[in-house]
Parts: sequence; C-alpha cells; structure tokens
Amino acid sequence: MNFDRINEKLSILADAAKYDVSCSSSGGNRKNTKGGLGNSSFSGICHTYTEDGRCVSLLKILLTNHCIYDCIYCVSRKSNDIKRAAFTVEEVVDLTINFYKRNYIEGLFLSSGIFKNPDYTMERLVRVAKELRLTHKFNGYIHLKTIPGASEELLLEAGLYADRLSINLEIPTVSGLKLLAPDKNHQEMMKPMDFVKNEIVRHKTEKKIIKSTPKYAPAGQSSQFIIGAAGENDIQIIRSADYFYKKFNLKRVYYSGYVPVVQDNRLPAISTPVPMVRENRLYQADWLMRFYGFEVQEILDPKSPFLDLEIDPKLAWALRNIDKFPVNLRVAPLEMILRVPGIGQISARKIINARRFQIIGIEHLKKMGVAVNRAKFFIDFQTTNPFLKHLDKISLRQIILKDSQSKYRKDFSQQLSLF
Repeated sequence: MNFDRINEKLSILADAAKYDVSCSSSGGNRKNTKGGLGNSSFSGICHTYTEDGRCVSLLKILLTNHCIYDCIYCVSRKSNDIKRAAFTVEEVVDLTINFYKRNYIEGLFLSSGIFKNPDYTMERLVRVAKELRLTHKFNGYIHLKTIPGASEELLLEAGLYADRLSINLEIPTVSGLKLLAPDKNHQEMMKPMDFVKNEIVRHKTEKKIIKSTPKYAPAGQSSQFIIGAAGENDIQIIRSADYFYKKFNLKRVYYSGYVPVVQDNRLPAISTPVPMVRENRLYQADWLMRFYGFEVQEILDPKSPFLDLEIDPKLAWALRNIDKFPVNLRVAPLEMILRVPGIGQISARKIINARRFQIIGIEHLKKMGVAVNRAKFFIDFQTTNPFLKHLDKISLRQIILKDSQSKYRKDFSQQLSLF
C-alpha cells in the first residue's frame, strides 16, 4: 500500500466531506458478536452524538470528489478546478478497520460525488459496507449516502448493511434547486427516500412475524438542507422540513449554512456568509416541531418569514401569545407546560409527577433543571408572583435579553477564573 498516496487521498476527501453535516449516529445499536469487530453501542472519542446523548467518533470521508453534476454551490462540482481523488473499496475498508483498531473511530460515514452514473457509485458504497460486515465482521456504526437514480436493488442491499441511509435534498425549495443545480430535481431525489421509508416499514412488520427477518436501516434515514444559497426565508425551510418529516418519516433534517466557495451572481456574495445563529434557530424550530407539538404556522407566519435571531423561537411564540400565560403548573396539561420558555421535556414530566404531592415553587423548579431565569415570567405560582407585572411583551423581551446577557457574562467570567 502506498501510504503517502493514501494520506493524500484522505486529506482531500475528508476535507471535501466537511460540508456534509448530516452524520449523526442516533439510533444505532448494533451489538458485537463473538469473533466480530466493533460495537456501535459503545462510546469513544467525539464527533457526533448517539440517540442517548453519548459522544462517538466516525471516519467521515467521500469515496470520491469526482462528480458528473455541476451544482454551483458545491465545492466538488465538475466545473470547479480542484484536486481530485478517489478511494478504492479496499482502501476505505482498510482505513476503517485500521482506524477502529487504534480507537480513533467507532464507525464510518461514507458519502460520494457521483462518477460515471448513480448505479456505478452506489454499487461501490454498498460494497464497502458489505465488505466490512461480512468479511471483517465489523459491527460498528455505518452511515451511507443514497444516490438519486440508483436502482432499488442497490438501495435494498444498502439498508441491509448500513445503520442509517440519507439523501441530501440540499436546496429546500424546488425553484432554488432548479436555479443552482439544474441537473437535479426534487422528484428524483424523493424516489429513493420513499423506497427506503417503505422498506423500513416492511422489514419491521415482517420481523414481528418472522424473527429472522434482518434489520433494514435500523437508525432510519436523514437529509440536509443548505441554508442561504438560494435566498429562501425560514418559513419556506421549516415548511419543507415538516413536509419531509411527515411524508418520509425522517429521523433528522440537518441545516448547514452555505459556505461561500465561488463568486457567482446566482449565489450570495462571498462577503456575506450565513450567520451561525440562523442555523441554531432553525434547529430550535425543528426541535419544537418534532418534540414539543408545535405546528409550522405557530412558529412563523408569512408576515414575519424569518426567525428572530435575538431570542429562541419558543420564547418568541410565548411573547406573541402572552394571553396564554401565566400557566398554572398545578392543573395545566403537559402540552401547555412544554410551551413555557425554559421548561424542557424532562423537566415538564418531572413537574407532572411532582405536582401530585406538593405545590411547586421556584426552588423546586431549579432542582428539576428548569431555566428559572426565563420560566418565572410565564408561571402562576399560586402565591404572590412579583414577576407577573412584567407580562407586557415588549418590556418582558428586554428584561429576558438583559438577564441572558448578564448570565453569559457571569459564566464567561467564571470560565476565565479557571485559567
């Protein structure tokens, strides 16, 4: 093996893979077997997070950065003058095994540019996973990208060896994708998503009857949106995410701020990158839809199509709906308690359990993990509450922002004192 050449390929193809953020291993629980190698249930050094919050590491690379498409936002597009490289199937397998044995990684995230045609590329991605599972008995986490246009036979085989499959929709609107990636269209990209969704359901159903039925993509499928490349507003983005969650049972939609890689009049100016806080707000809105029972129209409306960058979307909703507060924790349903800013899922369930035995005060909430500095303004404590006088949304917004900034400065000062 030419180690210098392998290192050069690894440098090129690992760097090219950094633009893909959809590599969570949530849901992977493949167990090791006697004589096997790896275990996706155990933790190690960090790069991504499992479903239960553990930090794990993945070898994240492209099979190749050669591509037949010319998506203007992509660094690997065919018209871009960059250094090209491609791994063989054997090289990816050897890297994964050797990195695992040195405890550098616990799994593999493998994506690829498309060379020759979709089936040619997909067949090689599948071969990597198959070789790892069958020849090397590798039981670590494997995440494969599915290639639009690949045959259903290859997609079926991919899900039998990978823990998670994903396809990046990239631009969340049809018009944006047509503008920036004329070789692609959403309909073609949705076909493999629909196939994977149906196979996951079919295998789960069959396993209830026939225990020997193999698992199919047990960690589900995910996708990624590039934010800011085509000028979409936030309501268009979260509407698209909501549609794909409901239509294809996605585990996750990831949001990646566009990183300027070329000067083109179809793209934002290189001097105006997407602010990181916008990504953060989209993830928070996504969380509200998936775990807090919010509908898209509650988070944003067409009159205000962008998320507030100063405050999180849950607080923004509360300030717009101030008439629904304060919430009486003794009688309010779980759904309403979850809508109180500063109260998360775990804390909300603790409140439901504890209120049967006592009247809940601020000290109780602190012990339950509630962010009392903001929740206190939205709760009726059944006694004199000095905070309720601030329930005017304009003054309350300023008070909470001031408190947050003060807390940030205090935390920062404490961190500095450690040094």
